[in-house]
Amino acid sequence: MDFVTVTMNFTKVLGKAVVSTPERQHEADDDWSLVQRVQAGDAAAFDSLMMKYRERLYSIIYNLVGNREDAADLTQDSFIKAFQAINRFAGDASFFTWLYRIGINAAYGHLRKARLRRFFSLDRVDEDDQPSAEVIAALTDNRGADRSAFVVELQEKLNEAMHKLSIKHRTVVTLFEIDGLSHQEIAEVMDCSEGTVRSRLHYAKQLLQAELQAYVRR
Repeated sequence: MDFVTVTMNFTKVLGKAVVSTPERQHEADDDWSLVQRVQAGDAAAFDSLMMKYRERLYSIIYNLVGNREDAADLTQDSFIKAFQAINRFAGDASFFTWLYRIGINAAYGHLRKARLRRFFSLDRVDEDDQPSAEVIAALTDNRGADRSAFVVELQEKLNEAMHKLSIKHRTVVTLFEIDGLSHQEIAEVMDCSEGTVRSRLHYAKQLLQAELQAYVRR
């Protein structure tokens, strides 16, 4: 089985489904209506935006900083910054990519200030959120291995592999594989070209494949 396919299946099992383009457009239209209400003075409309994106933004930031309390604080700070800057949002990009950019920049600033270089963890895998037997079977060469022990070992190996990625490469993997953003959306969030996104994603996947090759059945 192709490593990239296995990786995408694994992340989808963890509950991160990709949202299709038509749904993204509908989402963007709804968000723009709410933003316009906020800009017109309806502060309560921002609560709807915050409720909609709080969990998703928290997940992205947590995957970057690796600490739940810091992620919660940075998520709150990001929404405050977004509210304060809402009148400068002109709708040229979707609201969520604009918000993600604010959140990711906050995470980068936190990492720089604290001199942290932690890399995201998949410790959200628990007894109620385990990968399917098919995914585990595709990843392991030892069919008789204890499934729970393997999940723990795989989690550790994923962390070790991600540790070797730069913050920008880790961000691309997080946004693409876990949050399901398209190359174009990631480019908007990270303020770079789609070619840069594809290059970073390709490099990251090559490194992950090399590091996790023992876990991929040939």
